[in-house]
Amino acid sequence: MSECSALESLIEMGFPPSRAEKAVAATGNQGIESAMDWLMEHEDDPDIDEPNVLDTKEDTSGQDPQEMDTGSLETDASLERASLTEEEKERQTRRMMELIAQKQVEREEREKRERIEQEKQRRKQGQELSVIRQKMQEQEMQKAAEDRRREKQEERMARERVKEKIARDKAERARKYGGSTSDPISPPAESPLAAPTPSPSSPVQEPPTKKEYDECRIQVRLLDGTALSQTFRAREQLAAVRLYVELNWPGGPEGPFNLLTSFPRRVFTEEDMEKPLQELGLVPSAVLIVAKK
Repeated sequence: MSECSALESLIEMGFPPSRAEKAVAATGNQGIESAMDWLMEHEDDPDIDEPNVLDTKEDTSGQDPQEMDTGSLETDASLERASLTEEEKERQTRRMMELIAQKQVEREEREKRERIEQEKQRRKQGQELSVIRQKMQEQEMQKAAEDRRREKQEERMARERVKEKIARDKAERARKYGGSTSDPISPPAESPLAAPTPSPSSPVQEPPTKKEYDECRIQVRLLDGTALSQTFRAREQLAAVRLYVELNWPGGPEGPFNLLTSFPRRVFTEEDMEKPLQELGLVPSAVLIVAKK
């Protein structure tokens, strides 16, 4: 009678008969509240509306199947004859509606907790991604700093090479000119009159020659109007001037540039970079202008 009452109550409350039968069978006929709990928990099951399959295994009690069927029919007949009063039905219905509302509230709270947990996980993942992104940026900054240090080291090495080359040129020139000026000057072989012996401080008169300059003063005007000045060896290549500009440009050059003179106007090419300053007519001093390529 209890099973029949629970089944009828569930059907009267609007549950499909197949679901109501499944709920009563699955809960072992423990009451309508248990059946309601089962329905609420399994309402999203894909096989919830499939017909309930009865267990056809042989009963271990040893009772004759025909007698069991007869007893079941009699029990079903007596259950069908039994019915609940309208007041009991109304009370059962009200109780079921309260259970439904309670289960709905519990489900909403559970879903809310799940959404909060998902949001926490999303924020946690976002923070982890932010930390990873920050680490990557730091690594990129460190790599850029290392590249910049390496470039500065290479620039220092290039300057040292230029200085060494200048020193070698100076030493070679000093050795060359020192050997030529150390030869003694012999007096004339024959002289009709006694002439005073020339003193070491009075040089022998020689025909005037064109003065050769050892160094030249180069001034370079940058794009922003500022200027760089430096003294170079006359035999140094124009590439040394360009290297000096690249190394001493405040903030570094923004891109490729040319060197030129304004009067007479001449734009120096890559081929000119290999020529000495003396050959290019920049000795003893010159003003070069930087222009974008």
